[in-house]
Amino acid sequence: METLRTPDRCFEGLPGYEWAAHYADVPDQDGGTLRMHYLDEGPPDGPTVLLLHGEPSWSYLYRHMIPVLAGAGLRAVAPDLVGFGRSDKPTPRSEYTFARHVEWTRSLLFDHLDLTRVNLVCQDWGGLIGLRLVGEHPDRFARVVVANSYLPTGDSPPGEAFLNWLRFSQEVDVFPAGTIVNFGCTTDLSPEVVAAYDAPFPDQTYAEGARQFPKLVPVSPDDPAAEANRAAWKVLETFDKPVLTAFSDGDPITAGSDKVLQARIPGAKGQPHTTIAGGGHFLQEDRGPQLAEVVVGFVGSA
Repeated sequence: METLRTPDRCFEGLPGYEWAAHYADVPDQDGGTLRMHYLDEGPPDGPTVLLLHGEPSWSYLYRHMIPVLAGAGLRAVAPDLVGFGRSDKPTPRSEYTFARHVEWTRSLLFDHLDLTRVNLVCQDWGGLIGLRLVGEHPDRFARVVVANSYLPTGDSPPGEAFLNWLRFSQEVDVFPAGTIVNFGCTTDLSPEVVAAYDAPFPDQTYAEGARQFPKLVPVSPDDPAAEANRAAWKVLETFDKPVLTAFSDGDPITAGSDKVLQARIPGAKGQPHTTIAGGGHFLQEDRGPQLAEVVVGFVGSA
């Protein structure tokens, strides 16, 4: 598998992101390996909080939350998905599939890090991958916090907001990751922060995975990932460990999905579900410390 690796110099001096880089090699499912990057902060023996980012962000998204989590005695693990951040970026786009993303992430979390009793926090594609992993490996997880995400099967038509995003992602000449994140926030990000979201993609050859992600979302019942997602839902519909929704009030992409999760997952019954006021799609940017305090309270209630 052909891959690109963003030069380290691209990540120098990013505001608010001064943690040590950790790396692991995972099988690329094509006879070779891929290097994945992750953050690992807080006490190593504390309860593990797994922070999964989505599209087109990377672990930088969690920089406002990690100090709060670590300060509360929690171990915060924040990977960069393959194709994002400091992780390797396969080319061409056809190398990326939903199944491969799940397996790459599973290999890092369970084969390399051997995480157990995981407290998952997932947003956007972090939920698509994370909820699949919960459905396929429920014994690895202690509880789940879903923020602006869902696990689609293609059996319901996508909303107009997603279809507009899909069209834009495929037609725009230069994929503007930082501008996309900024547009998905209620706050106006500084030029330095926008540049930090652009940093993993020094030119368009590095953005193949980011462009492909929207096309991997199941939008029809016969999508390649639809059946595996349905199988995951069968497990999720029996999952009785605590599940909390913490959606923002300003995300047109996932609005209403929190109610579906609450209705379908047994572990969501009776939980202190919350709506984060003033947040957009990337609520970790808009209301990161507030979301982190919700996670601390939820994990601490064990």
